[in-house]
Amino acid sequence: MISHSPIDARVQKALEGIRAAEWEQVPASVESLLEVILEVFQENAEKIRQLEERAEKLARENQQLWEQLRRNSGNSSQPPSSDFGQKEKPKSQRKKSERNRGGQPGHAGHQRNLVPVEQCQKVIDHYPKCCKKCGEKLQGQDPDPYRHQVVEIPPVQPEVEEHRLHELACAHCGEKTRAGLPEGVSLSGYGARVKAVVALLGGVYRASQRMTASAMEDLFGIEMSLGTVNQLRQQMSQALAEPVEEAHQYIQEQRIVHADETGFRQGNADGNNPGGKKAWLWVAVTSLVTVFHVTLSRGQESARRLLGEAFAGILISDRWNGYNWIRTVRRQFCWAHLKREFQKIAERDGASRTLGEALLEAEEKLFSLWHRVRDGTLSRRQFKRQVKEIRRQVQWLLSAGADYCLKKGDKSLRAKTARTCRELLKMEEALWLFVEQEGVEPTNNAAERAIRPAVLWRHVSFGTESESGSQFVARMLTVAATLRSQQRNILDFLCQATNTYRQGVASPSLLPITIAPEGALAA
Repeated sequence: MISHSPIDARVQKALEGIRAAEWEQVPASVESLLEVILEVFQENAEKIRQLEERAEKLARENQQLWEQLRRNSGNSSQPPSSDFGQKEKPKSQRKKSERNRGGQPGHAGHQRNLVPVEQCQKVIDHYPKCCKKCGEKLQGQDPDPYRHQVVEIPPVQPEVEEHRLHELACAHCGEKTRAGLPEGVSLSGYGARVKAVVALLGGVYRASQRMTASAMEDLFGIEMSLGTVNQLRQQMSQALAEPVEEAHQYIQEQRIVHADETGFRQGNADGNNPGGKKAWLWVAVTSLVTVFHVTLSRGQESARRLLGEAFAGILISDRWNGYNWIRTVRRQFCWAHLKREFQKIAERDGASRTLGEALLEAEEKLFSLWHRVRDGTLSRRQFKRQVKEIRRQVQWLLSAGADYCLKKGDKSLRAKTARTCRELLKMEEALWLFVEQEGVEPTNNAAERAIRPAVLWRHVSFGTESESGSQFVARMLTVAATLRSQQRNILDFLCQATNTYRQGVASPSLLPITIAPEGALAA
């Protein structure tokens, strides 16, 4: 059974009125019917318009949902680990090698370096008794015997130094006086190397306080509570404050700096984060010094604290607007991030797909030339000349995308493409600084690699519970990344920092012995 709408009923009633009317009244009835029909059409047209708007809105929302579902490490800033379980995994751009795994024919190989004979605790000579061919007894000496060394860790027995503080009574007044600890003796009851190992386990090797306590007992036979572990970490953090601050100032004076940031969790155990704000872990990287910093903001203020208000160098970063206070002529956008933006555009429908594919093709040509420059098969002069055409092409494509008609409040994928193109055109200079300036990289891979251990630390520990905990993590990450880039021993540095802090003398420096490779800016 078909149900009729109120509009259908009105038309039916008008028709019945015409049938019942006398001949003289027909013209008036027809006119009345026409008015009703016109009113019906108008109302239907309004409903159709509303349905079309609703359908357009649903289609737009559907496109956005599909784009979110297709989001992966190839078209967004998501880490590759988030791609797990996706039905359509991003295809690798790397060409499959025709070589087999492992060492290749003619490869010299790498062997463990042998310890000098003088440093060996035991040397045992082995002589063959008889010839393996005829069985004749053998005699003599081999001036250059084959050396095989076995490395073993002896059982670790902690060295315990007991200080006995005697208390004596005065023969004159009877007052008792107890001797004090000599200068330089640790008040915590743990030596510099113990503190260094505890800090190293927690700050570099991502061990929790409970795992650190277990490791200290299993490896060294030293029992300590969780509170002691935290106390030793904080003491190491205080000892590292001065060297890390010196490294921070050094970073702010360099000609080229890579920067990046990632989300972090900081609790409110100390009352310094009552609002439960999301924390951010920032990193600034040069070739020999790396500095980490944790703040409760991702804004410009945090970026200024990291790089310094007077920063006059070149910044290599992504397009995050927290860095926009730095002039475009001193910025280089990361092309790895741009490639993901272009890939996102190419996965949309219509004109966006054509535009994105053309931008990806231009990016591939650009990096093909850049790899030749890096390998020495193309001079920088030739590189600059050939990049001019690529730059014109990219600028034309971005201009074409920016010309898409935009309505106020439009959230369609086509509108997103237009906005991205317009934002890139505003800061187009920052795409090409590496072409003109030697030493400037087209990607922010240095900062991405530096921040990866921090991301793993965050995943394992779920962040920190206080501001002092965040300081400990940032300082330990700074020390580890900087010393590794300089090929210096981390444990030795931590021991030295602890001893100097306890004695009140100058702390060891994280700065490189020679600063010539860094190229500090002239005042």
